Amino acid sequence: MILAGDIGGTNTRLALYDGGEGAARFECTLPNRELPDFGTALARALEQAGRPTVSAAAFAVAGPVLGGHVEMTNLAWTLDETVIAGQLGGARVRLLNDLEAAAYGVLRLPSDDLRELAAGTAVRRGNVAVIGAGTGLGEALLAWSGDTPVGIASEGGHADFAPRDETEIALLAWLGRTRDHVSWEHVVSGPGIVWLYEFLRDSGRATEPPALRAALDAATDHAAVITRAGLAGEHPICVRVLEVFVRAYGAEAGNLALKGVARGGVYVTGGIAPSVLDGRWRDVFLHAFIDKGRYADFMRRIPVRVVVGENATLLGAHVVAAS
Repeated sequence: MILAGDIGGTNTRLALYDGGEGAARFECTLPNRELPDFGTALARALEQAGRPTVSAAAFAVAGPVLGGHVEMTNLAWTLDETVIAGQLGGARVRLLNDLEAAAYGVLRLPSDDLRELAAGTAVRRGNVAVIGAGTGLGEALLAWSGDTPVGIASEGGHADFAPRDETEIALLAWLGRTRDHVSWEHVVSGPGIVWLYEFLRDSGRATEPPALRAALDAATDHAAVITRAGLAGEHPICVRVLEVFVRAYGAEAGNLALKGVARGGVYVTGGIAPSVLDGRWRDVFLHAFIDKGRYADFMRRIPVRVVVGENATLLGAHVVAAS
């Protein structure tokens, strides 16, 4: 019995498999806000599954894994391979970064779980880049050792945000007033959408309509309200938020593709991309992705796909656990 997990900033998904192939025989999703730590989540899932005997497990975690130990970036949880192995009765356990897991997973996704943004020309056994905005901004690469894929974890989402025009320069200064360091994650993420909105409003670059203010006051997920309004074209401030957000997303996806020479393709994951990167916003994303000066032609040859399903990370953890 193999156990795989996807531990994000909001939810924990756990699944049990009979070996390395096939569909999960058990799967559950647990809201992290209801749990004090991962040990509790694991115990609850195992109880629901009938206390199975697990021989190997892999967990994709939103944070850097160092020496089999991780302190999650956007959740006050600490995970350790040795501790988890003890809870699982001595099973072999591997922790890996969530986008590193997604890099393994995208290679096995069915075509229905992918939406093409740019066809490009994929190079066989070319490096792959994965980027995903959600609660935070994750990034990873995948290279090859012969025919064996090798995931490469990254914390590139926390690298310095690089503004490209006057609005983004002003955004950097505005964010820097309350932060010691401004990263790409501060712009390209769910919380980043809210900060973009506040920046445009507070700097006088856009006006906040009273009806929109009322909708935000009544909601718990402000990013969702802003995004829906922007996609519907309901309020100019929300449309402007999406313009800045999508341009920054495309620019950083292009940066990752350049750094990793991702001729095998770029995969955009996370909860935001499937609903946003379509229609006119697809074009905004790709223009920023390609806009790399003398490397623009190089960028045009890179395939870009949106992962529209939710299984890439869990599937990648399953692949690693099986190995």
